[in-house]
Amino acid sequence: MPDNFFTLMIIPRRKSAVKKLSLSSALVRGLFIGSVCAVLLSLYVIYDYASIKRDRVELIRLRAQTKEQAKQITDLAFKIDEFADRMETLKQFDKKLRILANYQTGRDKKLPLGVGGSTSEKARIQDLLNQDQEKIIAGMRKGVGSLNDDAAVREKSFAELLIFLREQKSILAATPSIWPVKGWVTSEFGTRESPFNSGTEFHKGLDIATRLGKEVIAPADGLIIEAGYQPEDGNIVKIDHSHGMKTAYAHLSRIAVKQGVRIKKGDLIGYVGDTGRSTGTHLHYAVYVNNIPVNPRKYLR
Repeated sequence: MPDNFFTLMIIPRRKSAVKKLSLSSALVRGLFIGSVCAVLLSLYVIYDYASIKRDRVELIRLRAQTKEQAKQITDLAFKIDEFADRMETLKQFDKKLRILANYQTGRDKKLPLGVGGSTSEKARIQDLLNQDQEKIIAGMRKGVGSLNDDAAVREKSFAELLIFLREQKSILAATPSIWPVKGWVTSEFGTRESPFNSGTEFHKGLDIATRLGKEVIAPADGLIIEAGYQPEDGNIVKIDHSHGMKTAYAHLSRIAVKQGVRIKKGDLIGYVGDTGRSTGTHLHYAVYVNNIPVNPRKYLR
């Protein structure tokens, strides 16, 4: 048999004739190549099927993730919208505070108080759902930028209000708003007949008559700038309340404070007497604004 043939012998287990099968080398090569190609094709199909299945699973996961992200974007857009409403409420609250505090700038007076009503929550959600993601994201970016700017303005505004209210609190604490002693006023502020000689004189305060030794209290916070004796005023105490306001307490029988001491509203500063040029037991109470005497009744309540 020629060399280009292969002989395949089949030997059975039992005694029987041996079978021979002759195959040409071309056929053997063809079968081998065909088998290899079949195996490779099978492997490719299996790999491709596995890839498609894997991609399908990934696609399902990505779709679910995209759906969840879309929901989160919509929720975030709605929260930004809610925050914008709250910022508008804060803006109106700022406006009202400035009106109550009587502290408005030209910019504040141009800002109207809010009127009308906001869109319902359901309608706003539906409006957001009707928009595509790009529009929602673009709107969110614009909204966040606007809210950041508005928040900075509100922060600055509230800081200004805080400074103003602290200053007002300081002014209020420095305003002599209570009577230093209880009694009856025997001489008012202003021009009066002189109790010591004929003619008139300008009385720079109030004369409050009461019993000898009654406690005299500070009508506001301040610093004791004088605590001593003067020939006409007798034992006298003077307090600097800041903001240009000062008070004086004359004819005291005894002084209870020292110069340079800070006192609070209601602190004891002395006792009613009749020292100095006096016609009887009383307290001479005077108020000065920028060193000019003013009527104490303007501040008393």
